Amino acid sequence: MKQDIVSKLTSKDDKYACAIADRIISESQTTDEWYEFFDGFATLLNHPKSFVRNRAICILAANAQWDEENRFDYIISDFLTHITDEKPITARQCIKALVQVGQSKPQYIPVIISALHSADLSKYKDSMRPLIEKDISDTKQALTATNI
Repeated sequence: MKQDIVSKLTSKDDKYACAIADRIISESQTTDEWYEFFDGFATLLNHPKSFVRNRAICILAANAQWDEENRFDYIISDFLTHITDEKPITARQCIKALVQVGQSKPQYIPVIISALHSADLSKYKDSMRPLIEKDISDTKQALTATNI
């Protein structure tokens, strides 16, 4: 199962890949067994398919709590670029996942809030922009409560 996990997460069979991602995310809530693949998951942040980027974002956020080696330091900038991902669904996934990242890694809260505050949402359609704005507001509120 674990060998070649990156190729499984990028499988053409989206149902299969999604099921694997869901399992990793679920198991990562209670165990660090997937943390060893952190760098592999991080490579998926810039995958051409938004579904794969979504999976990577959620998996990395779930594993932030196990990051005693501070690997997140190397990917936080890249992670934050997805606040304004070309796909609004991926942007929303990222923004929501930042709550978990900030709760696990409170040292990132100031940079996360700054990135959320300066996010340029003008490229999104009027139908999506209010949803993203609400996600940003909710995430800022959750992280501010965490940081108190």
